[in-house]
This record gives sequence, C-alpha cells and structure tokens, in this order.
Amino acid sequence: MPDPAVSRFAGTLALGGAVLVGVLTALQARVNGQLGVRFEDGFVAAAVSFSSGLVLVVAVCLLLPAGRAGLRRLGAAVRAHAVPWWMFAGGAAGAFSVATQGLTVGIIGVALYTVGSVAGGTVAGLVLDRVGYAPGGVMAVTVPRLIGGALAVGAVALALTGPALRGIPWWMPVLPFFVGAGIAWQQATNGRLRQRIDSALVATLVNFAGGTLLLLVVAGVHVALSGPPAPAPTEVWVYVGGALGVAYIFLSAAIVQRTGVLLLGLGVVVGQLVSSLLIDLVWPAPGTPGTAEGAVMIALALASVAVATARPRRRRRR
Repeated sequence: MPDPAVSRFAGTLALGGAVLVGVLTALQARVNGQLGVRFEDGFVAAAVSFSSGLVLVVAVCLLLPAGRAGLRRLGAAVRAHAVPWWMFAGGAAGAFSVATQGLTVGIIGVALYTVGSVAGGTVAGLVLDRVGYAPGGVMAVTVPRLIGGALAVGAVALALTGPALRGIPWWMPVLPFFVGAGIAWQQATNGRLRQRIDSALVATLVNFAGGTLLLLVVAGVHVALSGPPAPAPTEVWVYVGGALGVAYIFLSAAIVQRTGVLLLGLGVVVGQLVSSLLIDLVWPAPGTPGTAEGAVMIALALASVAVATARPRRRRRR
C-alpha cells in the first residue's frame, strides 16, 4: 500500500501546481489582453498567441524522446480508433479563453476577468467531478467542497457588484464566466487524453493544434469582414502568451488526475486572484477593482480552498 505521508506530500505538491497554473493563467491574460490592444483586434491577437504556443510545443515534442514516443502512441491510438473524437476538442476551450483575453482584459483588467472565470469554473468543476468526467473518475461532492465552491462564487459576486464595472460593456465580465466553464472541461478532457496516450506533452500539443486551427479560421473571417489589424507591435514580451499557455496546459493535464477538476480549479483561483491583484496594482486597466475589494476577494478564495481540501478528523475509539 502507498505510504500515507508520501500520498499527502504528492497531494500538497499537486495543489501547489494548481496554484502555479493560476499564476501563469493571470500572466497570460494580461499579456494577451495587451496584445489585443496593440493589434486593435482580439481575434488576431489570439491567433498569434496560440500559433506561437503551437510552434513551441511542436519543437519540444520533437526534441524530447518522451515527446516523440508520445506522438507514436498517439498515432497508434488514432489508427486503432482508440481515442474518441471529443478528446481532441479541448483546444476549442483554449481558443475561446485566449480570444476572450484579447477582447476584454485590456479593458476590464486581470482581476475582473479572473473572478468572472472563477464562477464558471467552480460550477462546471462540481458538475464534472460529480458525473465522473475527470480522469480520476467520480468524485463525491461533499459538504466541504460545496462550501468551498460557494465561497469562490461569493468572491465573484463581490467583484461583479463593485463600482469598477461602471461604464464597462455588460458582455465583458459575462464572457469570462463561460471561459471558466470551458477551462474546467478542457482540463478534464486533456487529462483524459493524457491518461489514454500516457503523455501530458502530446495532450498539450493536441490542444494547441486544434485551438490554433480554429483561431486562424475565426481571425481570417474577422479580418475579411472588419479589415486588417493595426501594425504588429515590436516588443517581444507581448508575444509570450503562447509559451505561458503551453506551461499551464501541460501542468493542468499532468495533475488533474490527482486533484480532480474542482480542486484543481480552486487552486487555480488562488493563484489567479493573488497574482491578478498584484498585476493590476502595478499595471491597472480601466476596470481594475480597488485594493480593498481585491483583498477581500483573495481572502474568500483562500478560504474556499482551505475548506474544500479539509479532511474530517477521525474520532478516537475509547
């Protein structure tokens, strides 16, 4: 039987990885949001960002022996019809996420984008775990997990009723809700693909390939209808969103089997909110919430993770 101490350490490490996913997600949102502002076209910005991520993950897959072995297993699984088509659809959620970042984050800021996506991810995580969609199978929706999810939603409600939304188009904070739900589904889908082909790296490649194809089509249609974007910016840092996406998608696929969708999402919430507040303090956008409001959101999110991960104490036998 596995050592309980080792199991607890692995669980703690996986939760720390989930927090890191949130930090990377917040950084990517701000970078892609600024790229959308520079291009004056969120769809083109999303296509550029996702394409750069695809190039990076293809290079890594080809360079690493584990990546090449994973590609061979993927090819064999496809030829044997052992991988259902929907396992290749995770990239659509990633494409929607990056497109929403390019359209909204430059206006509403990282924090408001984050709290909007938190609500969708929390609700979707509860549902996906309950029906057993995650690679770890069915996970009970216990009272602590429900309370943790409710606290996360409370943090979202606080942000969405704040004064920062005045003058902001109503659809901007609404889109991130659906992004959050899509990311929860994407994490579970990529986790199941990773389990099927035994390669988180190749699962990440599949995600980026599908998302890039979709975004190139959408961006092409948008340019044809609305005209060309602004000239491409010359600063290198506005193009690192794809690399950040590679990192957090790979990490999510690697740890979701241990954490489950909901716990992964709650860990991501903490990383997102803490880093979002810091990013917005240093680099505010028109819709950035106040510092006090952001601090309360962070406190609620931290409480949600603490409650959701708490284990009931066993009563001692007399």
